[in-house]
Amino acid sequence: MTMARGDRTGRHSVALLAAVLAGLLVLTGCASLPESSAPQALGTINRAPTSAGPPPPLSGRDPDLLVSDFLTASADPTDRHAAARQYMTAETAGSWNDEASTTIVDRPDTLRESRSADKASYVIRARKVGELASDGGYRATEGTLENKIEMSKIDGEWRITSLPSGVVMDSNAFDTAYRRHVLYYVDPDSSLLVPDPRWVSVPRAQLTERLITMLGQGPQSAIAPVVRNQLAPPVTVREPITKANNEPGEVGIGIGGVRIDFAGLGGLGQRERELVAAQVVMTLSGADILGPYVLLADGKPLDERYAANGWSVADLDQYSASAPGQNRIGLHALRNGTLVQVTPDGIVTPSGSFGEATNLQSVGISADGQFVAAVADTGRADPEPARSLLIGNYGARAFPVAEGATIARPSWTPDGGAAWTVLNGDQVIRAVTDRATGNVSVQDVDTTALFEAFGSTQPEISELAVSRTGVRAALIADGKVYVAVIERRPDGRYALTSPLPVALGLSTSAVSLSWATGDTLMVAREGNVDPVFTVSIDGSQFTPVTPQNLTPPVRVVTAAPATQYVADSRAVLQLQTADPSRNDRFWREVPGLTGERVVPVLPS
Repeated sequence: MTMARGDRTGRHSVALLAAVLAGLLVLTGCASLPESSAPQALGTINRAPTSAGPPPPLSGRDPDLLVSDFLTASADPTDRHAAARQYMTAETAGSWNDEASTTIVDRPDTLRESRSADKASYVIRARKVGELASDGGYRATEGTLENKIEMSKIDGEWRITSLPSGVVMDSNAFDTAYRRHVLYYVDPDSSLLVPDPRWVSVPRAQLTERLITMLGQGPQSAIAPVVRNQLAPPVTVREPITKANNEPGEVGIGIGGVRIDFAGLGGLGQRERELVAAQVVMTLSGADILGPYVLLADGKPLDERYAANGWSVADLDQYSASAPGQNRIGLHALRNGTLVQVTPDGIVTPSGSFGEATNLQSVGISADGQFVAAVADTGRADPEPARSLLIGNYGARAFPVAEGATIARPSWTPDGGAAWTVLNGDQVIRAVTDRATGNVSVQDVDTTALFEAFGSTQPEISELAVSRTGVRAALIADGKVYVAVIERRPDGRYALTSPLPVALGLSTSAVSLSWATGDTLMVAREGNVDPVFTVSIDGSQFTPVTPQNLTPPVRVVTAAPATQYVADSRAVLQLQTADPSRNDRFWREVPGLTGERVVPVLPS
């Protein structure tokens, strides 16, 4: 497959669920570790050297080619970028600050400023595509980088004598050296796992240890206020991580499972121990590190229920918002202003207000199917509000709770407690439903931090979708895509903070978005070129989705981990896969959902 940043095509990473190797290592999976071993804090596990050392620069290399080689070598972070320091004089290598920043650039140009027999000066000019934090967090960016590098000929070989602080690497070298992995932390209600994507460069044999270390170090700063980490101090690792049968070496490569013995978990109850296992198992399985996962606490099974065979992914599906079977409501649609349900027997119109209406513009259904939020056309002329937000039980009567000139498509929180939307392009609200009484109250969401990040010009928000964990929201503002953090304040109010731009460099405006998985969005945009694409929540991976059978413009997209739908200029279509081994995908029309006034609806 391919991966792209902006409109550039490139590789798309796919996380595979780990296979459960039941029956292996039954007798040896829970052997106790020596009681005398010293625990190691999760953030300080010793790392073995990755190799004998990086290859040296090519002998007799011309300075312009040496600069290009240097940018490639800069993608290897081992031993404080030892590979890149070889291209410098000893004095420069000792003083270069590689921790100042890490910038990923696309197709860098090396421009010669001057050159003599033993001196040369070059300018590296390139388009910036991303920045990498020290914790592996990626941030999509744009702009132009311009760095000056000076070189001298030392003992017949050109070496760098002066360069700016920070690491600059070519995007192709970055794609080769780094892999994207997802760490998982716990949502505020301790019910779901929240993804935290990172980019890691480490040999496969050390990946398990590195991911466990990173889990212990905690989430990225943007989501730190809204998630919990069950592996935070005083939790430690008592011994080196081994295969499930306690054999050392090659952990995470092929079969054999993983065995980790933690200290500091003694006071946790069963639920909290399950959350520990969920963080570890989902993080490792997402990195294709196969189970069984034998987890211990002070040499004893973390949970006696899994003492014999260890943990599997299936044991912890209840904590995954993207687990199979989460969508139990099925496909609905708006057809000519009326809510309908798509069943195996055909199109069914539900009872109640939403099935009787003919003026609905957009709809959001809660994940459990109990509540519906809809935007209706009031039919009023200016200056009266043109749109009304309706809330009600599925199949029952609805009532208006807010009005505005425009109202964005509603999006429900995971528990079905509140529907989020945007009034007039700038007022984000929560319509909170009291399940006991049926009463609905409307609360403003604090968008101060959100709009401050946009600068002096306040954009118009046309779409807002709450993630299935309730921790993030994706939005379209002035045709651009952002991911923000949903933060609950001590006074009970909610705020949107830390907006991160994704899908930078689009040549046309985004018009609709939906959460495909916990860390991936599906987006529709204007135009005929790549009208539908997916993008990771850190902006690092942009992947066009096949346009086969689409008739742009694509008006609406709605997605779930297992199913994705769009409405184009003529019908509602579902994404199909003819041959999974070849990724041969196409869009197929949903029977009964044709016409310009039909849009798909999945529970949010």
